[in-house]
Amino acid sequence: MKKPANNSGMTARSSATATPSIIGSDVQIEGNIRTIGELQLDGNIIGDLACGGLVMGETGSVKGTITADNVTIRGKVNGEVRARSVRLEKSSVVEGDIYHESLSVEAGAKLTGHFAHTNSPAEAKADKTETPSFVAKKEAAE
Repeated sequence: MKKPANNSGMTARSSATATPSIIGSDVQIEGNIRTIGELQLDGNIIGDLACGGLVMGETGSVKGTITADNVTIRGKVNGEVRARSVRLEKSSVVEGDIYHESLSVEAGAKLTGHFAHTNSPAEAKADKTETPSFVAKKEAAE
């Protein structure tokens, strides 16, 4: 029996044993990125990002859709976030919709957009008339 060809140039690996990928603060990528593993993002991505887990540093930014299992944001996002667990830390700035099973927002985080709880964030409909959502902007109380 012949195995299907793997034209992606990537070998499948378990996300539990995968080495995390790092995109440094001096890197800007224009295009979509996909990995099954963890990603530490300190640079800039203009395009969609799909990964097993994302930790975005304060200098990190994404202009596009983020799809992951777990997401921690300390930088800037302009676009949708679709993840099982989303954590917005105090330095985060998010302009876009968030679809999640679990959402944590620290005091000081800036969130402008709709957010909705769903059991299937990656497949949530973008139709806001069917999805219960709220518009939120949360900033630190001083």
